[in-house]
Amino acid sequence: MKKIVFCHMRAFRHVALLLLVALGFSLGTCRAAERPVRILAIGNSFSQDAVEQYLYELCAAEGIEVVIGNAYIGGCTLERHVNNAREDAPAYQYRKIVDGEKVNTKEVSLLTVIRDEAWDFISLQQASGFSGQYETYERSLPELAAYVRQYASNPDMKLMMHQTWAYESTSTHKAFANYDRDQMTMYKAIVKAVFRAAPKLAHTDLVIPSGTAIQNGRTSFVGDHFTRDGYHLNLDYGRYTAACAWFEAIFGRDVTQNAYRPERISEYYARMARRAAHEAVKHPKAVTTLSDFKLPEAVGAYLRPAAAH
Repeated sequence: MKKIVFCHMRAFRHVALLLLVALGFSLGTCRAAERPVRILAIGNSFSQDAVEQYLYELCAAEGIEVVIGNAYIGGCTLERHVNNAREDAPAYQYRKIVDGEKVNTKEVSLLTVIRDEAWDFISLQQASGFSGQYETYERSLPELAAYVRQYASNPDMKLMMHQTWAYESTSTHKAFANYDRDQMTMYKAIVKAVFRAAPKLAHTDLVIPSGTAIQNGRTSFVGDHFTRDGYHLNLDYGRYTAACAWFEAIFGRDVTQNAYRPERISEYYARMARRAAHEAVKHPKAVTTLSDFKLPEAVGAYLRPAAAH
């Protein structure tokens, strides 16, 4: 009898130990899941347009905690980023969003920004005027990508390229002359350069197709009105479209199902922006015509709600 009781006790202890191990694993998994996703852009005013507004809220709407950083210098080229890295120059404004609050720290080096967090995603981009010129990537992108990988503390960090957008057709930006002042010429050049440079020169894990999302949006009732000055994005639906592209490209979730809409944007505009971004992630190298959003808002929003989703 004692032998049988002893065996039962030993079996009970074994089961209890397994339960404790399972519970510990479960708690560890929960803690890992609760860890914020950390996203850093190394860029300029075009990364400001894309990540400093609305991306945090899109993530929050789906219960995703994020920390967002932007290493900002206006008009910064890949070459200048490399020079700053070589000299450890305190040349950046470091914009960081935590818990929905943005803090801007000036005179920060790129190394300081990279080491500040165990970034899960880090994006690189060329200055807009050179974004469609592949040879400009050849000169600086490999060194910058290697620098980021060397100093990123997260061994699982994913490196990204941000595909930026073509200028408005009436833009007066001097670099527009590089593309014969033709929007589609510029858009196609950017797509060709970015999608060649990303795997060949930087060995990136993904490309964020903001430029294709904006070009998709231009096929809608909005037309060629996605910028505020001919090249920087409209503060509302323009920036929201880019943020939607970042959200879906990074998290793989259909942004058309995301519930977040900025207060200053109507539901019809928001659906258009989400669709433009969604189609860009699905088809990043080609323009998708938004046939469901050809009608102006007054008609499209109320007469065709089922189609314009």
